[in-house]
Amino acid sequence: MSAEAEPGEVTMRVDGRVAIITVANEAKKNSYTPAMMEQLSAHLTAFDDDDELWAAVFCSAGEHTTAGLDMPKFFGPNATAKPRREDQVDPFGLGRRCRKPVVAAVQGITYTVGIELMLAADIVVAADTARFGQIEAKRGIAPLGGAHFRYLTRTGWGNAMYHLFLCEEFDAQRALQIGFVQEVVPFGEHVDRAIELAKLICRNAPLGIRATKEAALTFVDAAERAAIAEIPRIREKVFATEDFREGIQSFVERRAAVFQGR
Repeated sequence: MSAEAEPGEVTMRVDGRVAIITVANEAKKNSYTPAMMEQLSAHLTAFDDDDELWAAVFCSAGEHTTAGLDMPKFFGPNATAKPRREDQVDPFGLGRRCRKPVVAAVQGITYTVGIELMLAADIVVAADTARFGQIEAKRGIAPLGGAHFRYLTRTGWGNAMYHLFLCEEFDAQRALQIGFVQEVVPFGEHVDRAIELAKLICRNAPLGIRATKEAALTFVDAAERAAIAEIPRIREKVFATEDFREGIQSFVERRAAVFQGR
């Protein structure tokens, strides 16, 4: 890696019919750079386009899933993020979505986009160390990767608003209780369990599994399309506020934000 290269990478390896996609930027708690998000999209697309691969596992190296985005690289004056190609799979499932099953494995800190990427998968295995937090509003912004509607489809209105409004941290057992995750296992076993589930899925007819996912997505698609269409308006509204600027500045300066409601 050159001195100018951004840290972190997303890799993909194949185990039989299963693609295992791994995020690695442990020095920054697996925070995502724009380059890493592009790599993730490329690997998901390669998986989705390969008829020999029937299921995928999406996981992160080390103790934590992710602390979220490397914010200045996405929203600051020196942001390097680029629009995603429409022909590639959107890791957030807001554009092109994987046709095949994706099992996510999470552990430790799983904040903001970590949750939204997790919710774009189909099944989630959490380590008992997992800690969840949808904390964008603490930074003067709002969830823009699907949390505003996928919390609802996973947990129901009350549970969704409870966690989206409080912006607090909750643990793996709470996540299991509300249907956020499907299994909780000891740390160190979570990725192996996700791979095991993916291989169990692969024992079934792949076209039947894909048809099942397609039919299920047809049921939720109309509501999701309407919610996705709201994202540009939400982004425009919050990005124009003084609170947004204060949120980004406080993040860079590593201090508590002081919001004014304007």
